[in-house]
Amino acid sequence: MTEHENKDLLVAEGKQVVLLGTAHVSKESADLVARVIDEEAPDTVCVELCESRYQAMTQKNRWENTDLIKVIREKKAFLLLSNLMLAAFQKKIGNKLGIKPGEEMLRAVQRAEALGAEVRLCDRDIRITLARAWRLMGLWTKMKLLVQLITSTVGASTIEEADIEELKKKDVLETLLLEMGDLLPELRQVLIDERDQYLAEKIRRAPGKKIVAVVGAGHVPGIQKQWNRAVDLEALETLPPGSKLLPFLKWGIPLLVAGLIGVGFYMAGADAGAHMIKWWVLANAVCAGLGAAAALAHPLTILSAIVASPITSLNPMIAAGWVAGLMETFLGKPKVRDFERLPEDIASPKGFWKNKITRILLIVVFTNMGSSLGAFVAIPLMASVFS
Repeated sequence: MTEHENKDLLVAEGKQVVLLGTAHVSKESADLVARVIDEEAPDTVCVELCESRYQAMTQKNRWENTDLIKVIREKKAFLLLSNLMLAAFQKKIGNKLGIKPGEEMLRAVQRAEALGAEVRLCDRDIRITLARAWRLMGLWTKMKLLVQLITSTVGASTIEEADIEELKKKDVLETLLLEMGDLLPELRQVLIDERDQYLAEKIRRAPGKKIVAVVGAGHVPGIQKQWNRAVDLEALETLPPGSKLLPFLKWGIPLLVAGLIGVGFYMAGADAGAHMIKWWVLANAVCAGLGAAAALAHPLTILSAIVASPITSLNPMIAAGWVAGLMETFLGKPKVRDFERLPEDIASPKGFWKNKITRILLIVVFTNMGSSLGAFVAIPLMASVFS
């Protein structure tokens, strides 16, 4: 990677912008960033970071303030777990190559401060980006995403420095999610196209006559394309409305199950109705219990998942995974050392199951997946009673 290959000059309203494309886990990129900023001596340095990502990179003890009970209650366990897996993927690559993930962005901030230049964090908040992507995904897609994240985290150990050339084309978040290709075409719009627009507008609004903008190389063509176009930042920061199908499924499935049982008692007799209830309880309990067990939950947590699932599957306001996650939290509340070890533990699959924090998140996710699977397995079994 040479300076000539990665520097582009943009002009807007009397401003000169040096657009510098980098790889997110490349020592050469970090060195290049420092050299270009020193040579250009800009008034402002823009970096492809949001405030939360910047804080995550610079605050070692950031996880100690995590309220797991609040995360579970606000239905954010899946989101947080995916974010941690992304961090794990980055960390494994960084450890292998001897560089901290995002080092080129931190180096840009350090050089800017040393030169007295203003620093601007120009990326959209990662939580908004993920939330917008989340709204586009159903349960099955999220399950596939979780598998993709796990396999990518495991496979990161085989990445060589030469493979980083591929990462120059897109950042790690995009690499993981967009590997699913045509299965998730909507994600490209949220993860790349929208952020190209957002970055272009933020960089264009940055103060100063001379600006160096440090972004992932995959965003350079998009920023160039969007450079002279008007961008509505407020629209890009707004969460789209949720799926209309989800509320229907939340209430439709319990109504369908209750209706099936009612019809079974009325048309086929008490024995048939009792068999239908049995299938509902067994399918939900077994699948939810297996999900909790797969996450190495405490026996009492597994029992709570088994007991809760047949009931919570009929109640759209609560999920079996939340019950199991809260039970596991109360049985073995994470200690300070769990938070302190989190950056190291997430670097390996074994660490994910060993650390109490990530294990609780896995319990919530796996139990919910098992419970959902149990509901879909139960319905045809219940309907078979009529035959």
